[in-house]
Amino acid sequence: METPSTAKSTSDLRGDYSQAADDWTVPQGWEDYSEAEHDRWRRLYARQSAIVREHAAPEFLAGLDRLDCAGGIPRFEDANAVIEAATGWTLVGVPGFIPDANFFDHLAHRRFPVTVWIREEKELDYLVEPDLFHDFFGHVPMLLDPVFADFLAAYGQAGEKAMAMDALDMLARIYWYTVEFGLMQTDAGLKAFGAGIVSSSGETVYSVQDENVLRLHFDPVRVMRTAYAIDDFQKVYFVLDSTQQLIDELVGLDFGPIYETYRDAAPFPPEQVQDGDRVHSPHRHSIAHKEQAI
Repeated sequence: METPSTAKSTSDLRGDYSQAADDWTVPQGWEDYSEAEHDRWRRLYARQSAIVREHAAPEFLAGLDRLDCAGGIPRFEDANAVIEAATGWTLVGVPGFIPDANFFDHLAHRRFPVTVWIREEKELDYLVEPDLFHDFFGHVPMLLDPVFADFLAAYGQAGEKAMAMDALDMLARIYWYTVEFGLMQTDAGLKAFGAGIVSSSGETVYSVQDENVLRLHFDPVRVMRTAYAIDDFQKVYFVLDSTQQLIDELVGLDFGPIYETYRDAAPFPPEQVQDGDRVHSPHRHSIAHKEQAI
């Protein structure tokens, strides 16, 4: 009988790029997942899906329901049949982080890289790097939202210019504070849609309910100038009015002058309110403005 300690683990593929194609993709190898790994997926899914029902954005929940993958690790080919029909996106397997140029190229062509290995049992509550559960549960549901899907493709297309202008850090902050850690004000209250939030049992509740965390109204330049934490809950979250705001304020924006102006400036510490910030109060559903000190 297979046990978590004796079962074959796809986490052995972690950091193994030897079988990757030129674009850094690998086959999912669904048949190689052990029953222990499917069970781990089911437990992660059951726990997190219960939490996000109250705290995630409607767009995320609708996508999650359409994917219907509570029973075990999903096959990418099955998910692709649903996603491609909805928004033209497909999933491609990767062994982990891939080079920036390839990542942007995949996004620009509506291919979303998904890590093929799943975390080990001892990492159930905390994982340093993205795994299959983070990538699929956290990211893939939003690919079924047409507006968000269009934004993400446009983001991929913006990568070449950012790399050419040595401003990748600035563009990456857009991804971090929206795709990974974005919040949205909805008719039902403040909700999460970023993958780093909705795939985390602790940060899902913290991001939308903690009264002491800083939340700011989304502003592209402010976001691009803000540092972020990679090993803790975020010190600041940016709140959208809707996914359409991503299209309206970012798609078609000329990033060049912004890069030239702020590329060499030190980023803002995430926990500090700056002059001109609009502080979002989810419990009062209002926007407070920080007045400039003279």
